[in-house]
Amino acid sequence: MADTQELRKIASQVRRDIVRMVHAVQSGHPGGSLGCTDFLTSLYFGIMQHDPKFNMDGINEDIFFLSNGHISPVFYSVLARSGYFDVKELATFRKLNSRLQGHPTTHEHLPGVRVASGSLGQGMSVALGAAKAKKLNGDKHLVFSLHGDGELDEGQNWEAIMFAGHHKVDNLIATIDHNGQQIDGPTDKVMSLGNLHAKFELFGWRVLDMDGNDMDDVIRVLDQAKSLAGQGQPICIIMKTVMGKGVDFMEGHHEWHGIAPNDEQLGNALAQLPETLGDY
Repeated sequence: MADTQELRKIASQVRRDIVRMVHAVQSGHPGGSLGCTDFLTSLYFGIMQHDPKFNMDGINEDIFFLSNGHISPVFYSVLARSGYFDVKELATFRKLNSRLQGHPTTHEHLPGVRVASGSLGQGMSVALGAAKAKKLNGDKHLVFSLHGDGELDEGQNWEAIMFAGHHKVDNLIATIDHNGQQIDGPTDKVMSLGNLHAKFELFGWRVLDMDGNDMDDVIRVLDQAKSLAGQGQPICIIMKTVMGKGVDFMEGHHEWHGIAPNDEQLGNALAQLPETLGDY
């Protein structure tokens, strides 16, 4: 496992990848990607037991599902940087015939992607199915998933959340990116989520809180979540993040949910993000 200093270096490079990928095609979703960089970097370079050689069934390893598939730039960067495919392939993001489409797909056969995502609200159900399969197979490894807070507007989530609590699916660790922003504005104005902590607890989940942009806290809470697995409750992490984290003019603005930086903005962003592993 990389130490926190090394994880921060990797995260800086991943953030550079994100803004460069989105800028190159003037399309994509930088805001949520930047906000979730520390979490996904920690997951793939520190927390999960996983094999970049990649087998689709994920038996005898931890597996991850990205429900809010629009933040594909961070997912692709972390997969490439952790060895699933050549980092140079990041240059094909959102281009014709690329395996790196705007939302992850399975028919492209991209290593690391087990489900097409981006149709919001479906990832919790998929993760539950995988977690139940692991139990049936006697596989003691864990299933991790990531969901947007605005995504919780979708009703299918709550059916799955209720199912997980009732059936004590205790090998699932689901994280909610609670940045308070979605495509049309602040979540409190679009559709207030109320007290997410209390809601998940009432559905039978064990709930933890995390500062998703503090690498030390990310590692601490993910380690805690792993220690609580197998104790009769699914685990939810409410992860506070800042949309656009690491690029000052993007931070906290819902407008950066799905727009690309221009040339000047790219230069400004890259000046704030040290190159640590080498650009693709």
